[in-house]
Amino acid sequence: MSTAPSIGKPGLPAQVRKARESLSALLRDLDSSAAAWVERQRGATTGTPSVVVVGETNRGKSSLVNALLATPGLSPVEAEVATSTYVVFEHAEEWQAQACYPGQLAPVGFEPAELERWASVRHDLPEGQLPPRYVQVAGPVPLLERLSVVDTPGVGGLDSAHGELAMEAAATATALLFVVDASAPFTAPELRFLTTMADRVETVVFALSKTDQYRGWRQILDANRALLAEHAPRFADSPIHPVSARMFELAATAPNEQAAAMLREKSGVAELQAALQELLVGRSAMLGEANTLRALSSALGEQRAALAARERALSSGESEAQRLRERRDQLVTDRRSSTKGWQLRLRGEVQRARVELGHEVSRQMREGQAHFRQRIDAAAKEELAGLPGQVDAALQAVSQRVSGLLAQRVNQVTDSVLADLFSDEELAVIRSQFARAGGPPVVLRPPDRRPPTAEDKLLVFMGVSGGAGAAKLVAAPFVSAALFTPVVLPATIVIGLGAGWWMARTRRHAADKQHAKQWLIESIADARSTLDQLVAEQLIEAEQQLSLALDDALSRRIEAIEAELKELDTTIRMGEKERTTKLAQVSRRVKEVEEGQGQAERFLDRIRALRDRPRQG
Repeated sequence: MSTAPSIGKPGLPAQVRKARESLSALLRDLDSSAAAWVERQRGATTGTPSVVVVGETNRGKSSLVNALLATPGLSPVEAEVATSTYVVFEHAEEWQAQACYPGQLAPVGFEPAELERWASVRHDLPEGQLPPRYVQVAGPVPLLERLSVVDTPGVGGLDSAHGELAMEAAATATALLFVVDASAPFTAPELRFLTTMADRVETVVFALSKTDQYRGWRQILDANRALLAEHAPRFADSPIHPVSARMFELAATAPNEQAAAMLREKSGVAELQAALQELLVGRSAMLGEANTLRALSSALGEQRAALAARERALSSGESEAQRLRERRDQLVTDRRSSTKGWQLRLRGEVQRARVELGHEVSRQMREGQAHFRQRIDAAAKEELAGLPGQVDAALQAVSQRVSGLLAQRVNQVTDSVLADLFSDEELAVIRSQFARAGGPPVVLRPPDRRPPTAEDKLLVFMGVSGGAGAAKLVAAPFVSAALFTPVVLPATIVIGLGAGWWMARTRRHAADKQHAKQWLIESIADARSTLDQLVAEQLIEAEQQLSLALDDALSRRIEAIEAELKELDTTIRMGEKERTTKLAQVSRRVKEVEEGQGQAERFLDRIRALRDRPRQG
């Protein structure tokens, strides 16, 4: 059975590369600055794929991560890892580690040997430090030169809020490494997790761990395949690798190299390392090429609009000049009018978004409270101690969902207002210009942070602007996640609320069900109030920033029309023969650009189709 990704099949990469080179040459002939921007975009793509490791508690997940990285003891093992903390492993020439607070606080560096203090609830954080959103560890590990690896927490199980967090992380990864052990077939929570994730994750590789401890692991492997075919057919043909992290570690203490090599081979870890690299490295290169094609399509769209305007000028003359003057006057009126209808439309749409998001926050909080009340009723006394961590994870998942909905809704508002202001041809130019400006013009500020008193540790707000958010947690560039969507600038906003409720460290509640329920009500109420406030603040800021961005877009379009009118004056004064020659040249260029943009879009469609098509065994 082949495990190679479809988009890496022979033929397509070479075709994409040839198309990219041809289209880049065409763009250089038309606009050297736009071509230089595309090359910068291509150079900025790191192309490093990410692997997110998930699994139930006590499946040998962190031990396997350490074996894959050939660094025993690196990721905390046999420790109850905090449900809100991911450990991201990347490459560096020297070992380094830092606790990260995206969008709010500067990272806090620490020695890698202290990782357990930052990633495990069994240990207290260093004095005066707040819990991090995630922890980043980098070192001279050969595998990390080609892959970044994310070890997700296992506390709570995949049938709990931890499953939500694991799915959030996995959705932005290049691949998921799902760890199960050889003691028994898939559990119901694991199968439910895979079923839910089927439409959100493209590539899953399974690792059957602890094969050295269970003689019947082959029967378990066969049973797992049957369960996948029945309950999660999307992943039925995904590879399952039998592995033993313990056997791999024993190789380091083997009496001779021959024995060590035998242990490493029997461990299956090296085979898994090779499979991950074969599966992902080629795919990452293809994704980088596709990102470049998207940038080329955007830049060619701008050129197409400009050439179409020149074609009209050469063929229509004075009538085109009159049309441009009328369009300029209309835009000037839109910009200067005291009523500014587009601003009223923007304000109304933002208010509607605020109401919709408020209802969504209320709904999710009600569902969360009902869920945990049932958990409390069914819990044994000793299980109540784990409640704060579960509520913490659930509230973070709600925060991430609201963040995504907020970004989506603001983009819908922006697109609606833009469509009222500009034609499709004008939008092609405006979006390309803003994309080339180096980033979205709308960047929302993070919520203000009060001094870090003891009470403040209850709610640590980490507002994320400009696309950090969940993608940062898995060390995957946002450009790869968004690669198959059109450029929707000038007013694209990626907002992250990223709130963390650190109740396990800051509040104690009585270990009886009645007090636990009262604590839950108060905690959910605090969380709801905070989210409502954050959403309101972000939307107010969004309205202000979008208003400025749209006003700037109007100014740019007015200036562009003035430039077109000046060029049109020169065109009108041309002789008939010269005008005919110029028109033929421009029409030929228009056709070349249309065909080039169409070629880029067709290749992106092919990559999308192959990416989304289930792999065959």
